[in-house]
Amino acid sequence: MLARHHDPIAAIATAPGRGGVGIVRVSGKGLQGLVQTLCGRPLTPRQATYLPFCDAAGQPIDQGLALYFPAPHSYTGEDVLELQAHGGPVVLQLLLARCLEAANQPDPASGQRVLPGLRVAQPGEFTERAFLNDKIDLAQAEAIADLIDASTEAAARSASRSLSGAFSHEIHALRDALIHLRMLVEATLDFPEEEIDFLRKADARGQLSKLEQTLAQVRQRAQQGALLREGIKVVIAGQPNAGKSSLLNALAGAELAIVTPIAGTTRDKVQQTIQIEGVPLHVIDTAGLRESHDEVERIGIARAWDEIAGADAVLFLHDLSRCDAPEYIAADADVAGAMAEKVSKNVPVIDVWNKSDCAAPAARLVATVGARASVRLSARTGDGLADLRRTLLDVVGWQAAPEGVFIARARHVQALHAVAEHLAQAAAQLDATGPALDLLAEELRLAQNALGDITGEFSSDDLLGVIFSSFCIGK
Repeated sequence: MLARHHDPIAAIATAPGRGGVGIVRVSGKGLQGLVQTLCGRPLTPRQATYLPFCDAAGQPIDQGLALYFPAPHSYTGEDVLELQAHGGPVVLQLLLARCLEAANQPDPASGQRVLPGLRVAQPGEFTERAFLNDKIDLAQAEAIADLIDASTEAAARSASRSLSGAFSHEIHALRDALIHLRMLVEATLDFPEEEIDFLRKADARGQLSKLEQTLAQVRQRAQQGALLREGIKVVIAGQPNAGKSSLLNALAGAELAIVTPIAGTTRDKVQQTIQIEGVPLHVIDTAGLRESHDEVERIGIARAWDEIAGADAVLFLHDLSRCDAPEYIAADADVAGAMAEKVSKNVPVIDVWNKSDCAAPAARLVATVGARASVRLSARTGDGLADLRRTLLDVVGWQAAPEGVFIARARHVQALHAVAEHLAQAAAQLDATGPALDLLAEELRLAQNALGDITGEFSSDDLLGVIFSSFCIGK
């Protein structure tokens, strides 16, 4: 642990602003003296006590509830004191200042300061203490922040499952199986005369195959969880007057973007987050793509291309009412060519044929472009929107969320990918004629380390700093 991890800490634990209740939290070793100084009496552990909170002169700041949780039975694993007062920002700042002031008062019994070194907590430091004191692992710690930040019900439920340890349980089960396999390989290295016969008798290849199958299932659920947490950036692109703004409004169910028959109405991006089956979609309407001499419109078009290049999925909007006009077809081809250069091959592009309600019957039969997903709809009437929503989820790999999905982050998915690569290398070594058992053992060790990165068993201090700094202060 770093030196700062031994300091007692205090912070306002509720969100900024006014509310019915606000909480000031203190965590550290040996808080009994601070409890006595602040509350004027000892507190019964884990029992709420209603009392006045007074300043150094004995004047009341507020009245509320005080709760004391002795170590190790607390959120952080240290002694924890919570003062629950009215949720006005001035009141809470006064209470926090009183905690810091009381910590530096002399204890009447010993003459020493009540709680030397008490300081304001850094972002995420309470949860970091919980992790360092083995109350939770790193995946559970991240799930706390994800539960707070959840933008959909499905994301909140998945974060709650991760917080309860569902994701960690899966990782620990993989780790235990991996350790058992490593044990077999290491034992074989210790007795080289046995070598591959010993591994065959122990069915090492079967154990590795089962491990790879289990890992594939965990990776699939983690990828679903990452979609729930991160959401999907969807960019609507196409020529002017294809109905991009109308489509954004239809998907959002609100008049967010200005819609007019005038080409070039949208000059800058308009963004709205919606949800489909609990998956957040960050939908961005962009300026119409064309050659323009208007400086403002050109800037908007450049920004549109920037958004398209960074999208998770692109809705390439086509106007069915103009799909037989030669100039429109040529301009669409130019946009398609530029899009092919700027959009990664891994990013799905959906061809959306809009204005089906006012297109000629022959135009409604327009064919799908290449092998890409294609949807015909009317942003004005809403016909075909359900198909578009379902297609969007399909192309990004979302499946109907079962109860077993847990929240996950991009780093979890990357770590599981690294595990899969190391296991694949291990399998290649095991299947080779005259396998190099030392290389096999090393691949298994690296796979275990990658799993440990998820739960924090092998995480660096730099990684921990990045993770916990993203938390709010007081959590």
